[in-house]
Amino acid sequence: MTPMFPRFPLKALALSAVLAIPGALALPLTSGLAASCGTGNFDAWLNDFKTEAAAKGISQAAIAAGLNGVTLDQGVLSRDRSQKVFNQTFEEFSGRMVPPRLTRGANMMKQYGSVLSRIEQTYGVPGEVLVAIWGLETDFGVNPGKFPTIRSLATLAYDCRRADTFRSELMDALRIIERGDLSPQEMRGAWAGELGQTQFMPSSYIKYAVDFDGNGRRDLLRSAPDVLASTANYLASYGWQRGKGWEAGSANFAVIQQWNKSEVYAKTIAYFASQLARQP
Repeated sequence: MTPMFPRFPLKALALSAVLAIPGALALPLTSGLAASCGTGNFDAWLNDFKTEAAAKGISQAAIAAGLNGVTLDQGVLSRDRSQKVFNQTFEEFSGRMVPPRLTRGANMMKQYGSVLSRIEQTYGVPGEVLVAIWGLETDFGVNPGKFPTIRSLATLAYDCRRADTFRSELMDALRIIERGDLSPQEMRGAWAGELGQTQFMPSSYIKYAVDFDGNGRRDLLRSAPDVLASTANYLASYGWQRGKGWEAGSANFAVIQQWNKSEVYAKTIAYFASQLARQP
């Protein structure tokens, strides 16, 4: 499954739901565009960006590894310009998404039971909520996306629609490379730059990713413990209340909406989590 709704750092951006595009965005045009967006050729723009990255303290090694040879992706621009409004009801969306994933979700609860227990002890977020998000975002890691993250972000940063937002995300992608979490070749995900099994933008990866399996890397592509704990850290950072429910209207439901502002998507997460909690 690919994410049906956009998810960006929500304290910075207002989101609206869109249809069937990985990490699809329907955001306002950038105000205060970076001076170089969309001007000149892409290679010249990229060289200017490399200079800016170095000025912000990113190493030449990380800049070269991440950006050398990157080209514009017209396919990403086409996807960005052809988004469709999502108009399914909660009953339609949850009815399509939850039943096919319920059995596997219950199995994941059992398979990662001890990990989820430790995560809840650490962050206060129940495993049912984390597994529900995991299943809805990427089918439990099966479909994280195949777009080269750096290329997607560079393309969208060069474009003038939301240049400032994506310049910042591209910088954070280089920081992920620099601190050794992922190599540029490993960084593949949704077309708008989301990474990993629960689809973190690079800025969220930098802020919330944790090394829960203790191997020295925050790996949201391959490590289920890192994925689940990082998702819990994200929710905890937005005020998840330990030991409380997550039904619509509750404080924890409001936290789920910090994951995705769409009420339909948030209600589907809550419903899926409640169904998992009832599984034997």
